[in-house]
Amino acid sequence: MLPSISGLRSSLSIRSLLLPFPSPRAFTTSLPTYFPKLKTHSGAKKRWSSLPSGLFKRGKAGRRHLNSGMPSSRLNRLGNTAYANPQQAAVLRKLMPYG
Repeated sequence: MLPSISGLRSSLSIRSLLLPFPSPRAFTTSLPTYFPKLKTHSGAKKRWSSLPSGLFKRGKAGRRHLNSGMPSSRLNRLGNTAYANPQQAAVLRKLMPYG
């Protein structure tokens, strides 16, 4: 049995009768996303940077202040760049999925 015209008129709005889709925002121009975006670990982002070769580098700690009594050889050593070993690099690839 079909609903009456007055019942149909009250259940549907004029907008839904005019538009074939629920709203004009149903369409998008962006590419479809197939999975949620991964978040970069903020602590790793601040401490590590990735190289084009896939390695990760970081600065060494202990050279900011209170180093007037340290030997110059130690200060020079602390100024060098430290690189991640393979185990650290595997973890860092998960923490920093976009490089």
